[in-house]
Amino acid sequence: MPGLRRATNQAELIGNTDLLRISSLSELSGSDIFVKCEYQNPGGSIKDRAALQMVQDALARGELKPGMTIVEGTAGNTGIGLAVVAKSLGLNLLVVMPNDQAAEKTRMIELHGAKLMAVDPVPFKNDNHFYHTARRLAEENPDYWWANQFENTSNMRAHYLNTGPEIWQQMEGKLDILVSVSGTGGTIAGNSRYLKERNPQLEVWLADPDGSGSYNFLKTGEYKAEGGSMTEGIGIMRRVENFRQAEIDYALNLPDQDLVSIANYVREEDGIVLGSSSALNVAAAYFAALQRPSGQRIVTFSCDLGERSGSKLYNPDYLVSRELNPNAEPIASLTERYRQGGERVLKVKRNYKN
Repeated sequence: MPGLRRATNQAELIGNTDLLRISSLSELSGSDIFVKCEYQNPGGSIKDRAALQMVQDALARGELKPGMTIVEGTAGNTGIGLAVVAKSLGLNLLVVMPNDQAAEKTRMIELHGAKLMAVDPVPFKNDNHFYHTARRLAEENPDYWWANQFENTSNMRAHYLNTGPEIWQQMEGKLDILVSVSGTGGTIAGNSRYLKERNPQLEVWLADPDGSGSYNFLKTGEYKAEGGSMTEGIGIMRRVENFRQAEIDYALNLPDQDLVSIANYVREEDGIVLGSSSALNVAAAYFAALQRPSGQRIVTFSCDLGERSGSKLYNPDYLVSRELNPNAEPIASLTERYRQGGERVLKVKRNYKN
């Protein structure tokens, strides 16, 4: 059968994921809303792509050699992706991770054979932040190589070289809106740059959760955030090189309660179980569809396996502890609110990279 692959290790299975139309939201909005099924990657997330490209490029440059240890600070999915790649290529991996992340992610990093160092979650300015800890370990050990996913532009190259071309081919060159969250910025940067080269009229929408400063940075030039979010690894409070590469036209901030409503609706109507980051993507894609005439063709990302959000997004006790209502807002009410929600949309000025 066409499209089927035979591989000699799991790294060879990264990429070439399917596109899935979300029938319920497409019919409600009058536009086709697709998700790229990144949970099909062997590590279960879109971060497998960046992990593979970063390692391949480092090996090609001679920075990373057989027998060395990769070290990286991550909220989870990049760590799992690097664990898959490291095991496939015969490399070692040490993951530095905040100890408040979903237990599902922590377990998978260890199951894939990596060593895990859990640290207390602290602000970025604290020297004990997981990012600084990973950097320091790499600087102190000559046999360590720091992946540095935030500043390492091999991250965005993974999407410029692979994900973007896949989307263009799957959509047969007919695409109006691309929607993406941003953690490191690699996904939105690589895909937006590739796809805008093919279609300069493409609208690129950034979806930002509460607790992230990206929306306010694009609005005011300063990283300032209010509140917090249950999403993990999404949003940022500083300017990084991958995000600088992104071509963003609109930014949208949505609260966690909307993620609960969208996730419950598509699970009940379509049988699609979204993770929290994916729910933010889909909610923003639905919002964008309702702000534009019908007939749009919209692509966003199902970033990882929905089960990785089981202890949070689909846990009523956890939601209540965050003062969120576990029950979904009626879709008619959400739809009307999104139709009238134009003030939530920020048209981005092109000087945000400076």
